[in-house]
Amino acid sequence: MSKPAFSFEFFPAKTEQGGEKLLNTFDELNKLSPAYFSVTYGAGGSTRERTLGIVKALIERSDTEVAPHMSCIGDDKDEIAELLELYKSLGIKRLVALRGDLPSGQVGMGELPFALDLVKFIREHSGDHFRIEVAAYPEMHPQARSFEFDIDNLVNKFQAGADSAITQFFYNADSYLYLRDTLESRGIDTGAQPLVAGIMPITNSSNLLRFADSCGADIPRYVRKQLTDFGDDRKAIREFGFDVVYRLCDRLISEGVPAMHFYSMNKVEPNKSLVEALGLVTELS
Repeated sequence: MSKPAFSFEFFPAKTEQGGEKLLNTFDELNKLSPAYFSVTYGAGGSTRERTLGIVKALIERSDTEVAPHMSCIGDDKDEIAELLELYKSLGIKRLVALRGDLPSGQVGMGELPFALDLVKFIREHSGDHFRIEVAAYPEMHPQARSFEFDIDNLVNKFQAGADSAITQFFYNADSYLYLRDTLESRGIDTGAQPLVAGIMPITNSSNLLRFADSCGADIPRYVRKQLTDFGDDRKAIREFGFDVVYRLCDRLISEGVPAMHFYSMNKVEPNKSLVEALGLVTELS
């Protein structure tokens, strides 16, 4: 069985110190030879300059591919076209295309209100220059009318030109497998257009529960119970969290997951240890 590819997500640091830490984290994780690094983009492009700064710094630092996130809600086509041209000039070949969230106080949805519209626009503007990643939700987008509606939306994004989809994080492998099988039943060849598993390491219970509640990700009852019982015992939380995520990834690998995208939270650990323990790192001769 071939090893799945893996990649890491960063978010724009708010301070100079945070930026230096991010670059040091990049250097350490880059030694593992990931497929690429993605860099998130704030609501309505609110972190655009910081995202661009990080993208440029990472490109200068290594040959590893960098994939900026692009959101469309609230932006007009001219702004997005300008950004696409800038990314082309930087040698970017991969994008993560998302709807995004409206900035606080903004009312209009913009010319491209949904990720599907953004995927179509990128293909119209740039042809096949970019590999386009989109978002998928094994446990349904929190704003979707139904699971079937959410599946329809993902299928439409693939049919519009998305090359692959990265899932929201999850801890129930069956939810990922059900989504993959459903896509196959709807005519999507997940060998050609893979469903990448989004993996969130567990290191902090309060942060994890907050993230999960905001994005509609389910935390299994036994995980919530254990995290609550551990209280402020950070060492116990890290050890338990590592075991939960390792078992999840190991199951996914046994089921033929094509790739895993780790939401790194701009940290080396436990991302590095997980990738190594799972046997994903190719040994250098």
